[in-house]
Amino acid sequence: MHSDIPKVLHKVGGRSLLAHVVDTALSLKADAVHVVVGHEAEQIRTAFESAPVTWAMQAEQLGTGHAVAQAMPNVSDNALLLVLYGDVPLIQADTLRQLLAKAGEGALAVLTLNSTNPHGLGRILRDAAGKAIAIVEEKDATAEQKTIKETNSGIMAVHSATLRQWLGRLKNDNAQGEYYLTDIVGLAVADGIAVETLRIDDELEVLGVNNKVQLAQLERDYQRRLAERLLEAGVTLADPARFDVRGELHCGRDVEIDINCIFEGKVVIGNRVRIGPNVCIKNAVIGDHAVIHANSHIDGAQVAAQCAVGPFARLRPGTVLNTGSKIGNFVETKKAILGEGSKVNHLSYVGDATLGRDVNIGAGTITCNYDGVNKFETVIEDNVFVGSNTALVAPVKIGENATIGAGSTITVDVPGEHLAIARGRQRNIEGWKKPGRK
Repeated sequence: MHSDIPKVLHKVGGRSLLAHVVDTALSLKADAVHVVVGHEAEQIRTAFESAPVTWAMQAEQLGTGHAVAQAMPNVSDNALLLVLYGDVPLIQADTLRQLLAKAGEGALAVLTLNSTNPHGLGRILRDAAGKAIAIVEEKDATAEQKTIKETNSGIMAVHSATLRQWLGRLKNDNAQGEYYLTDIVGLAVADGIAVETLRIDDELEVLGVNNKVQLAQLERDYQRRLAERLLEAGVTLADPARFDVRGELHCGRDVEIDINCIFEGKVVIGNRVRIGPNVCIKNAVIGDHAVIHANSHIDGAQVAAQCAVGPFARLRPGTVLNTGSKIGNFVETKKAILGEGSKVNHLSYVGDATLGRDVNIGAGTITCNYDGVNKFETVIEDNVFVGSNTALVAPVKIGENATIGAGSTITVDVPGEHLAIARGRQRNIEGWKKPGRK
């Protein structure tokens, strides 16, 4: 990977490869999830310090069979085990349920793939009756065996007591000098244990990652499938190839999404919402009939029905826009609540503020909410008009129906129905000469 980041911590769809696998395992209601780590183990453990997993250390990388053996001391003898891989992130829970069912009463179940390009993969060997009898790694395969298209995914379901004794019989007399987990197929056949296979055609489920090229390919394949699901559900995507979901995206009916939009965390979009190009939305809720114009960033905000945002707006965490409110171009908000119909149209910053209904904030207005140590709140009641280029120095309260003259610096509360003007008196100096160049 040519990276200081462990391979399994690289991301697809906004989550690490290992997070995908662990989440899928947990979704199966597993009694326990064991993660075997070796290289950069502490970095991986730190990234998953709150995850309900049991760690096992593989100090020497001696093969897949050796890796599984490191977890076995913490596994009971009456468990049904599922062997997954931290760099194979997109395996589906439904596929794994079918595989577990195949393991049945004591059988070994192996997930296989009809591969269009089997290069580098282990091949499934079958007898004349079609029963799986062995898996041969490509480096140990004959020329004839390399023509086989059915490949091993590495994913298996097996009973722990049986697996434990097979692991003790593995040998490393192969081209790699490693203990292959795949050799347990031959041991199962020798012991008269049934070997069941579940063959799938969806290569994306079992694609692994070994370099940045494969990581990028997996990301695009993953995004393409997410886009197809949204299209099938009725979402309009201007270009499915220029669309990224890095978390969860839930859309209502007749949603339109333009190009180059990114959705992170959990995003919920209501009905008939229009989202312009180059928009980033993270952990947010967008209400019905809202319009998000181009190049806007929304993070941790709630946007109610019929609101308009942008273009070039930034809504930071804690922002709440009530019905019909508007945030215009080059406006930034943080922990700001806008009442119904209120507007901050352009070139302003509103932070740690509560605005009532039908408030109008003029261009260039800022709430001065930070004194270098503490944050303070600005309260603006209903129907207030704030003129352009105004500084509201918090803590301050502007009463209902008040008006603030343009260019004012407001440092004390303004009662309702009042006009407040706080600016220096203008002086015009007659005969002023501009300085010239020397």
